Order: sequence, then C-alpha cells, then structure tokens
Amino acid sequence: MAVSVKQMAVIVATLGVLSFIFGIVAENKKPASGTPIHGKGVVICKYPRDPTVVLGYLSVMFLILSTVAGYLSLFYPYKGKSVPQAALFRSTSFLVFFNIAVFTGGLALALLLWPTITEQLHLTRNVHLNLETECPTAKTGLLGGGALVSLDSALFWLVALMLADNAREDYFDEVEKDSKVVDITPQVPI
Repeated sequence: MAVSVKQMAVIVATLGVLSFIFGIVAENKKPASGTPIHGKGVVICKYPRDPTVVLGYLSVMFLILSTVAGYLSLFYPYKGKSVPQAALFRSTSFLVFFNIAVFTGGLALALLLWPTITEQLHLTRNVHLNLETECPTAKTGLLGGGALVSLDSALFWLVALMLADNAREDYFDEVEKDSKVVDITPQVPI
C-alpha cells in the first residue's frame, strides 16, 4: 500500500495531538499530595487512585510513535521514488527544522518521563522512615510542559516534512533536467 505525504502528515499530527492530550490530562489528574499515616517508627503515604502514571506513559508512547513516524516520513520513497539524504540535507531550512524536531522530541520525552517515573516511584515506595515526610508527588507543571513540547515536536516534524517534500521536488526537477538530451540532428523528410 502506497502512502502519500498527506497521509503521513495526518499520522504524525494525530499521534502528536494524542500525546498532547494524554499529557495534559495526566497533569490535571495528578494529586497535590498524599495523606500521611503515622505508624510505629514509619510514615506510610496513602495516595488517591489516579491515572497519572498510565496517562503519562501513554503520552510518552504516542510521542515516540509521532517522532518515529515523523522521521520515517521524511525519507520514505513516495511514489516509488527515493531521494538521497544528501539531497534533502542540502536545504538549510530542512536541516534547521529537522534538528529542531529531533531536539524538541528529546526534550518532550525528558519532560514527560521525569514526572511520570517520579510519580510511579512515589506510589510504589510509600513507606518512609522520616517521620516528618509530607508525602510528596511529582513536580507540578512538568507533565503539562512536556505535553506542550510534544505537540511542538509534532508540528516541527510536519514543517520538516513540508520542506522535505519541496527538496524532493527540487531534486527530481534537477534529475529530469540532467537526463534530458537535446537532439540537434537535422530532420530530413523521407
């Protein structure tokens, strides 16, 4: 099945938007803190049931899928014609947006994973020997920030895809011009 540039753009955008939505919902559902229950020499933190960890990992998964789809969409041989990577990276604007898309994807991954893993550790390691613990949760705002950067990453992949499409057209125009041979022999009627 042949995939078009528009279909790949829709896939990248959809995955990016899903990552954004799951990240924002995870941020909004995160509890402010847990309830400390004092025991004999320990404090047990009881946290309300919330889907923050699951939603955080879903956001990370869709970010990774969006990034992989964005990367593959740039070098996919559309209409059975592949373009050398050197021809794509000759375009300065493509090179800039490609690097920005990679950087924002990595930054979003870090901003989404850090609070998600931290929250999971708080939920699983809830017995503390420090009797003055206040039952912390993951830092507020990181999941939401990661969700926004995840959406930005998908948008930068889309811009890079548009620039790759332009570079692809320029490459095939050059190849077509180079392959045309002008026939200058005189035509004599028979």
